[in-house]
Amino acid sequence: MTDISRFINIGERTNVAGSLKFKKLIVDEDYDAALEIARQQVENGAQIIDINMDDAMLDAETAMVKFINLIAAEPDIARVPIMVDSSKWNVIESGLKCLQGKGIVNSISLKEGEEPFIAQAKKLRRYGAAVVVMAFDEKGQADTVDRKFEICKRSYDVLVQKVGFPPEDIIFDPNIFAVATGIEEHDNYAVDFIEACKLIKAHLPYAKISGGVSNVSFSFRGNNPVREAMHSVFLYYAVKAGLDMGIVNAGQLVVYEEIPAELRERVEDVILNRRPDATDRLLEVAEKYKGTGGPEKKADLEWRKKPVNERLAHALVNGIAEFVEEDTEEARQQADKPLHVIEGPLMDGMNIVGDLFGAGKMFLPQVVKSARVMKKAVAYLIPFIEDEKDGVRESNGKILLATVKGDVHDIGKNIVGVVLQCNNFEVLDLGVMVPTQKIIETAKAEKVDMIGLSGLITPSLEEMTYVAAEMEREGLDIPLLIGGATTSKVHTAVKIAPNYNKSVVYVIDASRAVGVASQLVSETHRERFTTEIRNEYLAMAEKHAAQQLQKKRFAIADARANKVQLDWDAYDVPAPAKPGITVFEDFDLEELVARFDWKPFFETWELHGRFPDILKDEVVGETARGLYDDAQAMLKRIVAEKWFKPKAVVGIWPANSVGDDIEVTPAPDQNEPVMLRTLRQQMFRENNKRPNRALADYIAPKDSGKTDYIGGFVVTAGPEVEQIASKLEAEHDDYNSILVKALGDRFAEAFAERMHEKVRKELWAYAADENLGNDELIAEGYRGIRPAPGYPACPEHTEKRTLWSLLNAVENVGVSLTESCAMTPASSVSGFYFAHPEAKYFGLGKIERDQVESYAERKGMTLAEAERWLASNLNYDPRQA
Repeated sequence: MTDISRFINIGERTNVAGSLKFKKLIVDEDYDAALEIARQQVENGAQIIDINMDDAMLDAETAMVKFINLIAAEPDIARVPIMVDSSKWNVIESGLKCLQGKGIVNSISLKEGEEPFIAQAKKLRRYGAAVVVMAFDEKGQADTVDRKFEICKRSYDVLVQKVGFPPEDIIFDPNIFAVATGIEEHDNYAVDFIEACKLIKAHLPYAKISGGVSNVSFSFRGNNPVREAMHSVFLYYAVKAGLDMGIVNAGQLVVYEEIPAELRERVEDVILNRRPDATDRLLEVAEKYKGTGGPEKKADLEWRKKPVNERLAHALVNGIAEFVEEDTEEARQQADKPLHVIEGPLMDGMNIVGDLFGAGKMFLPQVVKSARVMKKAVAYLIPFIEDEKDGVRESNGKILLATVKGDVHDIGKNIVGVVLQCNNFEVLDLGVMVPTQKIIETAKAEKVDMIGLSGLITPSLEEMTYVAAEMEREGLDIPLLIGGATTSKVHTAVKIAPNYNKSVVYVIDASRAVGVASQLVSETHRERFTTEIRNEYLAMAEKHAAQQLQKKRFAIADARANKVQLDWDAYDVPAPAKPGITVFEDFDLEELVARFDWKPFFETWELHGRFPDILKDEVVGETARGLYDDAQAMLKRIVAEKWFKPKAVVGIWPANSVGDDIEVTPAPDQNEPVMLRTLRQQMFRENNKRPNRALADYIAPKDSGKTDYIGGFVVTAGPEVEQIASKLEAEHDDYNSILVKALGDRFAEAFAERMHEKVRKELWAYAADENLGNDELIAEGYRGIRPAPGYPACPEHTEKRTLWSLLNAVENVGVSLTESCAMTPASSVSGFYFAHPEAKYFGLGKIERDQVESYAERKGMTLAEAERWLASNLNYDPRQA
């Protein structure tokens, strides 16, 4: 969490006290359905999930242990932190023993005095957990601002000075109480909380603040529209005062500015205690809004009656391009110069877009549509501006963006560029596969204010490190922004920042890009911001180094001794119905559309949630529906007009494992086998309870006397995806350019899924009677796996070169590899097929120097080359080693 983090939502539905449905499932021991509630929480935007099993009908300790252990096996749930919530210390401690990663405990307090408080805090420190500290002492719960701060200050001093608890791991809950109860003493509860937040932030450095947001509206239970309005208004003011996180249903928050004016005013009177009759006045209108969704929308074209400047602003905010040239011409006729139309109404409209997006009131697809309207208006005006040669409007700053050398993925980078342009930044996009020297030379020549690097594949991480080192060597003095799917704040702090002595900032997604860029060009905020980032990254790097030293790992010999043990004598090897290579050309597009997994499509646009539920989501549903409708319209054209020509090549060959490698015989008449190299987990497994896996474990060993098989594939939606996207981009239509790329990726993924099914049922035919629906296919409810080089089980990308040779992929399907082994065209997927019923996906994790040396020798690489390709997986710093 940083100063530019948005409010963190803590999911409340996995709490037996807060959800009758969840409680019933736990009492009935229906843990599968209970896990589904946790999954829905994460998909609906919860960034932490609160788990509470305190109920008289439950063995809370047993239920907590079982549920957390089950979550550990669900990556889509376990990816967010867990808040272990209980009033019983034994339940908390049992939960902590099961947690993977860093958790949060809710809660401890001074209600029984300092001695038990210190004892519990020391144990939490030992478990490495952050802690929620309630504003509660021997005298009771704090209700006034003075009592809230007094208890929090005392708790902070005890934790930091007597326990040595990291202040950044302290989260205060100063007690959110219900307002509008009819009791005069309760009227100031919300104000007391908000003022306490300000005091905590001012006087207790690094501490965070949390609260149970739904408490504030408890007196209006049964009237959801009013409760949602109260939550929204309360958060609007509390977050400004310093509230970092809260237990709230993210799917039931109304946008502050969308609350009807009358209701918002009366709710604010209650929350801010602005008048003595505030409760009565809210009660007067509460019934009126019960069960309503707010005011009715005006007729679609009502806005066309407004003055031209307001029409342009409306078109930009709503992404309506239909009338933009007509309105731009009218504005030009009224302006002294055509440039003034850009500097005036168009930028006014885009400033509204930027503000709404920054405040979380607009979403990415809407912003990209706004940019399309802006670009069309500017393109219309450029000939008039050129005629006058009147100069160029001043921007907020110039940013160079590039996908690094060896990488061809640019959807995320393009979205970042659009969002920055919407906020009056000048963006210089060098495209993909950009060499380091070109990045540096262009940055110098164009005098850019900062450089933004993007990359998707893991070798891009090493390339970014090299760019940073070269920027240092060349003496650049501008910030470096890092983004992309494989990047992270830890990697940026540990691997990239040490190579460049100026500002290096990790940008998690497009929504944060504007905030970061604005701070970096601000004369008043830049120095403070960069100093804070640098100090944060230095501390993160030191902490990471210390953690790695503490973790035990097997030597590679011991890890190999703890390999997966399978009964090969009892295994009946399935021989393929069609061994060798099979090529598919111009595959049926309509068949692939039926197999789309839509969830990643929405995630491309930073809209998160399960499909199709996301279309009904109260926060992003309207945006999601509009995006989905646009996608459906484009899909109809793609299929009807055959925009893409998907191709696939599949191979199945005899194979045996030899140690950690797989010996493949490409053809019966070929004596020389081809070796596929795999890597083995080296994490310490106490008492060998779990094996240290390698993919080679799922292929019959050569000394078993059995001939096994392995498969491989490359599928692509075709070069047409990028050709059409480039044409749309040239027409200033970023929205449809990004849309066609996002759909191209869906075609490629659906094609990979379809080919795997074809292999299982027809080509290899080891599951000929399989009968699964699309949801089951997406959930991978079938036998066998298809891991890809570059993914967690086999992170080393150069194995693609062996796969390409086996499949003759360039000639058969026209997909080539860059020097960093990125696939081009980008809308392509590749991987291996394993058929053993016990085969499963896993993450390699960190590995030691002894395995890297062994791997380099088997691959014929130098140690330095192997370290480059495995940079993210090394448990040591090659420079120090």
